[in-house]
Amino acid sequence: MQITSTRHELKLTTPFRISRGVEYTVPIITVAIQHGEHTGYGEASPDEYYGESPETVLACLARFSELLGDDPFAIEDITRRLNKSIRLNPAAKAAVDMALYDLMGKILGVPLYKLLGLSAAKTPRTSFTLGIDNPAQMAKKALAARGYPIYKVKVGTRHDLDNIKAIHEVAPTTIIRVDANTAWSPKEAIRMIHALTPYHIEFVEQPSAAHDLAGLKLIRENVDIPIMADESCVTVEDIPRIVGCVDGIVLKLMKCGGLRHALKMISVARAHNLKIMLGCMIESSLAITAAAHLTPLVDYADLDGNLLINNDPYEGVKVIDGKLILPETPGLGIKKRV
Repeated sequence: MQITSTRHELKLTTPFRISRGVEYTVPIITVAIQHGEHTGYGEASPDEYYGESPETVLACLARFSELLGDDPFAIEDITRRLNKSIRLNPAAKAAVDMALYDLMGKILGVPLYKLLGLSAAKTPRTSFTLGIDNPAQMAKKALAARGYPIYKVKVGTRHDLDNIKAIHEVAPTTIIRVDANTAWSPKEAIRMIHALTPYHIEFVEQPSAAHDLAGLKLIRENVDIPIMADESCVTVEDIPRIVGCVDGIVLKLMKCGGLRHALKMISVARAHNLKIMLGCMIESSLAITAAAHLTPLVDYADLDGNLLINNDPYEGVKVIDGKLILPETPGLGIKKRV
């Protein structure tokens, strides 16, 4: 199998601010793996928080090209070789993993969800993310996104409560999920979550530091709103460690290493009675569609990275009234925009 890669710059429709900083553009690497008459596509959206950059992804892909072999169906063996060759670098591995699954579906002539034995009717509704801003702008963003029944609101500033109030005033029936991206201390999180209770918050994502599991446990034991772990849960090995500290986990292909690893994490999380949300980075419809094929297996979806950009190079999964509609064409079901 032959692998090639291309770099793109995704342009955000509006600046995207979270507690750690603000983004205006996001680099991605698109991967194409050729096998006979078929080509599978994957995508890496590297995140510095997890130690990756476009340069590290390209360096990994150059090394991976020698390790693929000739059988795209041998994903377990290929994954083992990639992990033995290079530790970590999950976005680079996710791109290869996606492309292999795309190849398998195309060779067999079935969409990925059918290859996995899933039902397209069971996809959940996705949230739409509102980045941090002042209360007036947050209200405007909420109004602009009123076609989506669920908002995920980024927090981590002194305006958090005012922002949620402003959103609730203009969209009183919209479900709100809150994501602090580790911004709060445990005591601050408890105080803030109690203050947010009147606004019908569905859950709070990663309220405190990723490494502070005792802090997460303290928060969970002192609030009534469910707590979800994102930065605290990166790989399947993390799941047993966070049991009892949170109510659920957030999976992302870019932090776990791809669809194969995500499937393993879903199984382990279910065995520990944890809720599961499938999330994303800022990604094109290529990577978002790959993740969407797994959503019949999870409780929640936050797959809106492609909805936040204005130069998406691909088409794939659709969103109608918030619900994810999977493509019916073979493999991932993505196509390049003209």
